[in-house]
Amino acid sequence: MFKDDIKKLAKENDNFRKVLHTGEYSQVVLMSLLPGEEIGEEIHPQTDQILVFVDGEGEAVINGVSEKFEEHDSVFVPAGTKHNFINTGDEDLKLFTVYAPAHHPDGTIHKTKEDAEKAENEMELAQKSADDSLENM
Repeated sequence: MFKDDIKKLAKENDNFRKVLHTGEYSQVVLMSLLPGEEIGEEIHPQTDQILVFVDGEGEAVINGVSEKFEEHDSVFVPAGTKHNFINTGDEDLKLFTVYAPAHHPDGTIHKTKEDAEKAENEMELAQKSADDSLENM
């Protein structure tokens, strides 16, 4: 069982991404975006995502439509939806997000966005290499 004050943990988190808990069908991840930083436009084909903002303000861009959000707001992003979240404030944007099913390896911690991008690129290359190996069998 996992029990804690999720808002407090999110506010204390200084990592770009930190997987807090991974279950069989879902995952809780803490995130912190620096002023002007964004998650980056992405699509999760098989994964729903719920984001809850606990500190700061920003802009959500969902399928090209932009809308402002602030502390205490939440956004649901259905699987297959193009999305990005941008910190438009002067302070760090603190949030937690729930993925269903889990999206990141359990225990993942990316101190910076650059760390996250590097890890994602390495995973994509490893997957492509594995796919190529299967094709050559």
